[in-house]
Amino acid sequence: MQERSSGGELAASLRRELERYSPGEKLPSSRALVEQHRVSPVTVSRALAQLAAEGLVVTRPGAGAFRAAPRAEAPRPVDTSWQEIALSAEPAGDQVPRSVDATGVLATLAPAAPGVIEFDGGYLHTDLQPERALAAALARAGRRPGAWSRPPVGGVPELRAWFAREIAGAGGPLGANDVLITGGGQSALTAALRALAAPGAPVLVESPTYPGVLAVARASGLRPVPVPIDAEGVRTDLLAEAFRASGARLFVCQPLFQNPTGAVLAAERRREVLRVVRAAGAFVIEDDFARLLGHADGPALPPTLMAEDRDGSVVHVRSLTKASSPNLRVGALAARGPVLDRLRAIQVVDSFFVSRPLQEAALELVGSPAWPRHLRLIAGELAARRDALTAALHRQLPAFTAHRPPGHDPVPGGPYVPPGGFHLWLRLPEGVDEAALTGAALRAGVAVAAGRPYFAAEPPGGCLRLSFAGASGTGEIAEGVRRLRTACTELGVAVD
Repeated sequence: MQERSSGGELAASLRRELERYSPGEKLPSSRALVEQHRVSPVTVSRALAQLAAEGLVVTRPGAGAFRAAPRAEAPRPVDTSWQEIALSAEPAGDQVPRSVDATGVLATLAPAAPGVIEFDGGYLHTDLQPERALAAALARAGRRPGAWSRPPVGGVPELRAWFAREIAGAGGPLGANDVLITGGGQSALTAALRALAAPGAPVLVESPTYPGVLAVARASGLRPVPVPIDAEGVRTDLLAEAFRASGARLFVCQPLFQNPTGAVLAAERRREVLRVVRAAGAFVIEDDFARLLGHADGPALPPTLMAEDRDGSVVHVRSLTKASSPNLRVGALAARGPVLDRLRAIQVVDSFFVSRPLQEAALELVGSPAWPRHLRLIAGELAARRDALTAALHRQLPAFTAHRPPGHDPVPGGPYVPPGGFHLWLRLPEGVDEAALTGAALRAGVAVAAGRPYFAAEPPGGCLRLSFAGASGTGEIAEGVRRLRTACTELGVAVD
């Protein structure tokens, strides 16, 4: 940190000194700058690189750094008002508008401003990411024979085999050739939706559901049709009705630690989902994003739907990103039968292939002793942070209720405590404006996710999703809830 800071200070100093030089005039040598400013050669290199990126200096290997020529006069603003018509006009016919509301997705991607506690994120806090293990994996991967050669289109065979075992179990109904490596879970979802539904077609989604699914569906010209869920996952009686009413041939399901509710699909409903989907001649995309995020005190995890599928109805999506780092964009698509060729074609057209060094690094990571240790660490940490958030809500905001399956009420009157994942789903008191509350919360110094983007149609009421994985620890979680209470007080919301 000190080196980076001094690099910025030197760049600021050189920026002021540039006025003394004519365009094309040579600056002092790096050695002279080291002696003059009493900094390291690395600091000088970083400062010059920053000025070069700003277009203020030009560096020439072996010759030094020179003041750049003055920038040309800024071009006149471009009149883009015509784009309102071009982007809004839809062709004749019953077509689905292609405009996309990315609000819910951006909320999980945008970093919090300094001093703001992040309850709206979608990734582990940096303290929970296996940075040392990732760095070591990257270093080993770069030295692997053939690591920089072009990979097979479907992915490195060893990584595909690893995902096959993880998804269906050793000796399960899935082989390496049934798996395609993707650039993360979102890329896999995009490929699956585009491959399995034609533009204008309906696609069934849970209600509420992950906003990224809704955004991808709408960007692909699909029509999301919501199917309500309850404490035991998707309502399978309504799922069958939705297939009949809509004519859909695709359902997107999160059976494990559903986003945003945290629900786990009950055993009987798992069998019923497969039966209903098969009867409809349809596919189900199993988004298994949170399988590596089980909590230390949670029960044994059920097998995947893919492991129980005997008809090839399931297309499985898995990713390493949530359990490691947002920068490890490595995921997998698994399917059997002709649909795999369709998925492969979409994958090739969209992205050719996933970077081989990144695939090799993922393989190094999951094959190292550090990987199971890391999973045990986050299992314990997520449980502790979940409990801290639950307890703080019980103390500070007892009027906020939540999705609560029968028999899962460890804190009387408190929210449902999911056995995995990294978020709680809160239902706001009657009449509370969630948009006003999220704005007031941000002013109070805590970022929370509004519930509206999680619904494909009108929501039944105001909701919030609070993530406990992006905070730095239990102390910050307690402070975040205190700030949320302050926001409620500002709006006159009853919290007791």
